[in-house]
Amino acid sequence: MGKKIVVITGSPRKNGNSLAMTDAFIKAAEAKGHSVVRFDTSFMKIGFCHACETCYKTGKACSFDDDFNTIAPAILKADAVVFSMPVYWYSIPAQIKGVIDRLFSFVVGGKDIAGKECALITCCEEEDMKVMDGVRIPVERTCDLIKWNMVGEVLVPGVLEAGAIGKTDGCAQAAALAEKI
Repeated sequence: MGKKIVVITGSPRKNGNSLAMTDAFIKAAEAKGHSVVRFDTSFMKIGFCHACETCYKTGKACSFDDDFNTIAPAILKADAVVFSMPVYWYSIPAQIKGVIDRLFSFVVGGKDIAGKECALITCCEEEDMKVMDGVRIPVERTCDLIKWNMVGEVLVPGVLEAGAIGKTDGCAQAAALAEKI
């Protein structure tokens, strides 16, 4: 039986490298019988966490009503969550950071989200693999904190121009990631 997978992306380039890998992952996951729901945060309205700690007190994940309240129910139902993003200035893009910060709402709201699988797909312009640490480490630490099982990471350096991922095995790595879920 297939799993429910939520894919959360953080790239504004519709023809960008991380989204090409995302598409390869989704195609492979669906071919395995998994159901996939995708949220492209760059095209959604997602604010920051206000630390008000009123999570789920209004019946929604966040009292500040934005598109996170669409993503939260999908995460609750998911068996696995995959984050896909490029590295922005050695860190997580703001487009997706709001979602990651607001995972706090599940903790404050007393929602049991432990035991989910998690994976990361990311790429960067530079050739140095350490450049991706600003994305990789916070995602790994988040998974540890909320008791998610990190099942795999696709980390591809040296891609900037749209389409550059085609000169790497990044899409093949992303498709193979579906085997780990």
